[in-house]
Amino acid sequence: MKTKSKIFATAFSLSVALFSAQNGNVKKHFLDLDGASTNIKIQPTMYGIFFEDINFAADGGLYAELIKNRSFEFDEPLTGWKQPNTKTLSPNLDSGFLTIITDKSKTNKNYARITVWNDKNYSLENEGFRGIGLHQGEKYDLSFNLENFSGNISAINTSLIDENETVISSVSTIIKGGGWQKYNAVFTPSKTVEKAKLHITFTGKGIVNMDMISLFPEDTWKGRKGGMRKDLVQKLYDLQPGFLRFPGGCIVEGRTLAERYQWKKTIGKVEDRENLINKWNNGFAHRLTPDYWQSFGLGFFEYFQLAEDLGAEPLPILSCGMACQFNTAELVKMEDLDPYVQDALDLIEFANGDSNTKWGKIRAEMGHPKPFNMKFIGVGNEQWGADYIERYKVFEKAIHTKYPDIKIISGSGPSPDGEFFDYGWKELKKLNAQIVDEHYYNSPEWFMENAGRYDKYDRSGPKVFAGEYAAQSVGVVKPDNKNNWLTALSEAAFMTGLERNADVVTMTSYAPLFAHAEGWQWTPDLIWFNNLKSYATPNYYVQKLFSNNKGTDLIKISENGKSLKGENNLYASAVRDLKKGETIIKIVNSNPKETSLEINPKNIKIGSQLTKIVLTSTGLSDENNFQSETITPKEETETIKKGKISVEIPANSLVILKMK
Repeated sequence: MKTKSKIFATAFSLSVALFSAQNGNVKKHFLDLDGASTNIKIQPTMYGIFFEDINFAADGGLYAELIKNRSFEFDEPLTGWKQPNTKTLSPNLDSGFLTIITDKSKTNKNYARITVWNDKNYSLENEGFRGIGLHQGEKYDLSFNLENFSGNISAINTSLIDENETVISSVSTIIKGGGWQKYNAVFTPSKTVEKAKLHITFTGKGIVNMDMISLFPEDTWKGRKGGMRKDLVQKLYDLQPGFLRFPGGCIVEGRTLAERYQWKKTIGKVEDRENLINKWNNGFAHRLTPDYWQSFGLGFFEYFQLAEDLGAEPLPILSCGMACQFNTAELVKMEDLDPYVQDALDLIEFANGDSNTKWGKIRAEMGHPKPFNMKFIGVGNEQWGADYIERYKVFEKAIHTKYPDIKIISGSGPSPDGEFFDYGWKELKKLNAQIVDEHYYNSPEWFMENAGRYDKYDRSGPKVFAGEYAAQSVGVVKPDNKNNWLTALSEAAFMTGLERNADVVTMTSYAPLFAHAEGWQWTPDLIWFNNLKSYATPNYYVQKLFSNNKGTDLIKISENGKSLKGENNLYASAVRDLKKGETIIKIVNSNPKETSLEINPKNIKIGSQLTKIVLTSTGLSDENNFQSETITPKEETETIKKGKISVEIPANSLVILKMK
C-alpha cells in the first residue's frame, strides 16, 4: 500500500449522467447470451486476496497473540507494559522495578529483569492490542520463560482483569529450579471482556528474569497452538480465494532497506524471530501508531500454511533492492544485488525443495515435509522507473535460469496511468514479462467509467494482475473513506470488465484486507474487526459473489451486439462452469430505478430454474457495522419460461443469475 502520487478529489458527488433514470418508464432491455465457446478460460487465480500487515492486520489481528511486545523488543522496550506501583525516581523498596537486559548476540535480544522488594505491592501489567479480548468460558493459554535469578520467589501469580480492575480469571504458577524454563497455565474467563489486561504479581522477594510472555486463545483456526484468529481466517476461507499474496505491500520494501521484510528472519522457532518496526508505525501523520511492530509470529511458513488451508496459490512478494520510493528511495547498488536475488532463489527452495535440500529441510523441520508447490513469485511491490527495470532484469534471469516454470509478477508502479506507468509497461513488454501488477485507488466514478479498461489491451502481451484496488469514497489516503454501498457497487461494475477480459486479466485482489477498529491507518478495508468480533463490508460481499461464482469459461453477453460496460447504467459478464454444469451471469445496475431485462440464450442449454442472488441497499451511503450487516446477499428462485429469462434487476444492485 502506498500514498499515491496522484490524489483524487476529496469529495465525490454523484454524476447526474451516470445515475439518472430515464424520463418516464424505464424501458426493457433485451440481452443476448451466447454460449458458444470464446476459448477464454477463467483462471483459478482470477479472484484472490492480498494480505499486508497494515491496520494491525497481523499482530493484534490475524495472528492471535494477545500480548503486545511479549519479549520486550520494541525500541522502547516497555511499550505495552506498566508497573502501576513503581516510581521512576525511587529505589521502590516498597514495591519493585523492572530493567531491560540486552544480549546483542541473539536475534531476540532483550529480556526483563524484575526485582521484587515487596511482593504485596509490586505488579506488572500488559495492555494487549488496544486491550485484550476475552470470551466467557473459553480457554486461553498463558506461557512465559523465566529464570529464577536470586532470592526466594516461589510463585508467579497471573490474572486477567477487566476495565474496572475486576479479576475474571487467575492462576498461580509454582517456580521450580534454576536456569531458564518455560511455564504454562490456562485461563478460563468468567465473563466476556473487550479490553482486559494481563496482571502479574509475585510470591516472595528476589530477582527473576522473564521473556516471551504470551497469551493465546485455544480456539484458533484449525486448533493450532499459537495460531491464527478463527473468525478472521473463516472470512478468508469463505471467499474461496484463488491465491494469497503476502506479506504486502509497502512493508516488503520498508522505509529503509534495513527495515525491509526479510523472509529468512521470519522462519524457525517463534521465540528466535527478530522483531522489526512496522512501516505503518508512522506512515501517516493522521494515524501515528508508535506501538506498531512486527513479531513475525506470522511468518513465511505460516503464510504458506495459510494459503494451503485456503486452497489458494501462495504468492510471496520480495524486495528487489529498492526501499519505498515515497520514503527514502534507498537503492542497493547493482554490484551488491546478489544477496537479494539469492533470497528469491532460496525462497523457491524453501517452498518447493525436497527435504534433503538446505531450505527444504528447514521447512520439513518446521512441520511440513511436503513441498508447498509454489508457482508464483513477485519481484518488488510497486516500484517504478529505470532503477526498477534494471533490477528486475537480474532477478528474472536468475530465477528463470534455475526455475523456468516459476511465473514472475512484475510491477507497473503505484498508479494506473501516467509517465511511470507507461514507461514500465513499455519496458516490461520488451522483456516479455509474464504478469504485470497494476494498482488503482480511485473514486467510484473512475471505477464505473473504467469497466472497459482492458478491452483494448494487447492480447499477446503480458497478463495483468489487478493486485491492489479499492474505490475511495472521499479521496486517496483520506481517513474519512467509507466502505459504503456506492464504493462496493462501483467495484462490482469494474469487476465485470475484469472478468470480460479474462484472457488478459488473470489475477485480481482488493486491498487492504483487514483493519482493526481502533488500530487502523488506511481506509477503506475489506474486513473490520475489534478484539472480540469482526464484520464483512459490502465490498467483501462483492468479492465473495464474484469469487464464489467465477466459473471456468468466459461466454458473451451483449445488448445490440455490444458489451455491457455502463451504457444505460448496465454492466455485465457471463461464464460457464463446466465442472458444475452452470451458466452464471453477473449484472450491475447503477440506475436508481429497477431495470427489466429479457435475456435470450443461444448456443446453450438452460433448465427451467433460475437462482437469483441480489446484493443491494436502499442508500448508496449505507454501510455494514459491528452491530448489523444489513448489506448481504439475498437468494431467491425463479422459473424460466419458454427458454427466455425475464428478470427484474433492482436499483443500484449487483445480481448473480445462475442456471443449470
